[in-house]
Amino acid sequence: MRILILYIFVFSSIVSFAQQTKNVDFKTCQANLAFDVPQKKVMGTVVYTFDVKSKPDTIYIDAKNMKFTHVAINGKERGGWNSSSTALKLFKGYKKGKNTVEFAYEAQPKQTMYFVKDGNDDQIWTQGQGKYTSHWLPSFDDVNEKVVFNLSVEYYGYDYENLANGTLIDVDKAGLSKRYNYKMHKPMSSYLVMVAIGKFRKSRMDSANGTPMEFYLRHEDSLKREPTYRYSYEMFNFLEEEIGVKYPWGVYRQVPVLDFLYAGMENTTSTIFSQDFVVDDIGFNDRNYINVNAHELAHQWFGDLVTAESGKHHWLQEGFATYYALLVEKELFGEDHFNYEMYEIAERIQQASKNDTIPILNEKASSLSFYQKGAWALHVLRDGIGDAAFRKAVKAYLEKYSYKNVNTDQFLAEINKVSSYDTAAFKKRWLESPKFEVEEALAILSKNDFMKEYLALGDLQGKPFAENKETFREILLSDSFSPIKEEVIFQMAQVPFAEKAELIRIAMKSKNLKQRQAVARTVTTIPPEFVNEYITLLDDNSYITREVALNVLCSKFPERQPEFLEKSKTWVGFNDKNLRILWLTLAYSAKDYKPEQKPDFYAELLQYASPRYESTIRQNALNSLLYIGKQDPIVMENLVNATTHHKWQFSKYGRDNIRKLLKKDGYRGLFMSIIPNLPEAERKKLEQILAE
Repeated sequence: MRILILYIFVFSSIVSFAQQTKNVDFKTCQANLAFDVPQKKVMGTVVYTFDVKSKPDTIYIDAKNMKFTHVAINGKERGGWNSSSTALKLFKGYKKGKNTVEFAYEAQPKQTMYFVKDGNDDQIWTQGQGKYTSHWLPSFDDVNEKVVFNLSVEYYGYDYENLANGTLIDVDKAGLSKRYNYKMHKPMSSYLVMVAIGKFRKSRMDSANGTPMEFYLRHEDSLKREPTYRYSYEMFNFLEEEIGVKYPWGVYRQVPVLDFLYAGMENTTSTIFSQDFVVDDIGFNDRNYINVNAHELAHQWFGDLVTAESGKHHWLQEGFATYYALLVEKELFGEDHFNYEMYEIAERIQQASKNDTIPILNEKASSLSFYQKGAWALHVLRDGIGDAAFRKAVKAYLEKYSYKNVNTDQFLAEINKVSSYDTAAFKKRWLESPKFEVEEALAILSKNDFMKEYLALGDLQGKPFAENKETFREILLSDSFSPIKEEVIFQMAQVPFAEKAELIRIAMKSKNLKQRQAVARTVTTIPPEFVNEYITLLDDNSYITREVALNVLCSKFPERQPEFLEKSKTWVGFNDKNLRILWLTLAYSAKDYKPEQKPDFYAELLQYASPRYESTIRQNALNSLLYIGKQDPIVMENLVNATTHHKWQFSKYGRDNIRKLLKKDGYRGLFMSIIPNLPEAERKKLEQILAE
């Protein structure tokens, strides 16, 4: 009976919120925000304007665990409201027609707004999608309620930038306190509202059509601006031209933050992305922001301008953004690159299809389906109706539904207007079936000459190397696109070095970073005559290649470890300090290398494992410390601290590794011994794991 009552309550709540958007239309929001950083609290005053079309019994504003005061409906503080743990409820004082509600509130968000340390400084940032903005701002979980949000953001601190959606109108200063006042002109769903505060340095350029583009970085990363934001100007201009609809929001800014939950988030006018994509010129060669940059920018049209009416149609956002990011890459790097990326996506979808059995048109579909299978569906559609017709349909679709919510049938209706293509069959085949249409995808890929050659290479697998050698040589000496040459190297991985030496040397002399990296990964038994050539990999402009090569060389030639360690002692690597942490691990473990400094090497690893650093750095350091294997209570305390981290990936890492250690002798007692030293939240987490 309790289950039935709960179901009725939940169902009636869903219905009431769905009906609200039909009867009540919230128009604008003016929110004035301030923060208590030590308490991780947000406080604010909010004014909403709204139109009542048909008077409901109750009007809801979603608000998770918030305290409200001074609630005034149409200027009168006379009751007529209450609040619960999930909403502010208005039940008196409003009328048909135009209304206002204003209030003060405060909240300590458990999610969606995050207070993060940046050394001795602070960052505050938000992530609304999938988490709900209503944890930090009274707003609307229903994506169909679109509002013009105008935020004023106050922060007390020198040299901080306070970012929010829209155009910055002015900044009010009072001592060290600064209030940044932003203005939006068009409505958006609440999950796209954002705040980001930190010590950032801004640079700016204008697009070809004059849209201001703002690029933010931490002060210490200012020299990484160009490689981090490389091609931003080109991709902005390309997307406007390709989509056929001018960028709709007036200004576009991007800011990286520490320990972001995902790669990026397309908040209207203001993308937040992970600090991991802040790179120098070398890092750019391995891990760059291009695809994420283009993906989040494409969302400004597909997701922000037109928003899927429900999770069932989520592919209209993620499939489009994924596909248009790939079109950006095609513009930048060519047809062969684009087709190879589509092939790799097809491989991932096909491999997952045995277990991933939910079709795209289902709110429970996987991210792989919404994003990558969605992109393939669009590619099939574009191939079927032609580029010109596809562009015409997309343009009409965006113009017709601008600042509104959409579903799949509305998009396909625009396809039907420009083509006789059978969209009903397409929908069944690509959107309603869990199957991935491999043959259809391969037929499209095979229109590209490079892909024909690449697919033919797969037929050589399993044949004796002697039969393939001449073909492999021809490929390595050709001007073919690099991935096919990398595939040749990987296919030779198990071939004895003496038999493949000539071909390996062709790859090494190519000076192509990816081909040389493939050699680093596959030639792990290094004959004496190849050692000096292999050592040159340590000079490649690739942090991944250097990491692989340093590891292999120190492992295979322990007597030369001091030589390799001296060469690499100043390396840092990516944002996650992959090379520095590897170096410290090798230097600490090397038997005869600087024994007097080993305590310092270990102490530096401990420092990187501490909460002073981002989770990616901490995880790398913890991996090394666990590999070293000392039963160190400080290491265990840092591992327990990870279990309370807001980033679920790192929290899971902490829990999983504690469970592994508990299976080993001596660790249960060690964990129990540190319990008295732990903060309450960490103590509870550890006790839960110990009790399993």
